[in-house]
Amino acid sequence: MQETTGAVPGYPGDDGVTDDFGLAGVPDAFQRLWTPHRMAYIKGGQHQFKNPDDCPFCVAPEREDDDSLIVFRGRSCYVVLNLFPYNPGHLLVCPYRHIPDYTDLTVEETAEFADLTQTAMRVLRKVANPTGFNLGMNQGVTGGAGIAGHLHQHVVPRWGGDGNFFPIIAQTKAITQTLGEVRQQVADAWPQAEDGGGDQGSNTGQMPAGATDA
Repeated sequence: MQETTGAVPGYPGDDGVTDDFGLAGVPDAFQRLWTPHRMAYIKGGQHQFKNPDDCPFCVAPEREDDDSLIVFRGRSCYVVLNLFPYNPGHLLVCPYRHIPDYTDLTVEETAEFADLTQTAMRVLRKVANPTGFNLGMNQGVTGGAGIAGHLHQHVVPRWGGDGNFFPIIAQTKAITQTLGEVRQQVADAWPQAEDGGGDQGSNTGQMPAGATDA
């Protein structure tokens, strides 16, 4: 076996050998970090929940609102507090049906999905007075969906200074108000109109604690 003195395995040396084993390949400027353990994630991992009985978004509507953190139930979709919030009041809008893609929604489901998203923003404005929002759906594992098998839209309230060094450096988010307290505030302010929408809600006048943790 040809030796490449001082060469890094997988990195081209001056003699053009691509590794210490003399295997064939075309040299380039990149080093490789081999992570075969991530193949489970690429293939779907443990969060695909092909069986709806195992899907947390399918199980949640079957439980009491306090236990499942649901803040509103519509005809075809519901709104639930995220168990792992980026900020206090981080909501998820979900269809009851176990479908993975936005294009799988029916016309009726699409209308209520959009209506509940708008209402979620209105309610959070009344309850917490955020200065901005992040809205979005991660479609598929490649698109970053944590639970790719069941469609859900994020409604994240934002305040100035909520993206400080703590979550960036320590990958930790300080949330100083319990999920149950936040759920109750949002549920109490949610419009109870039969159409599942509108902007008639009550303002608790309280901002979720920990929102501006800069």
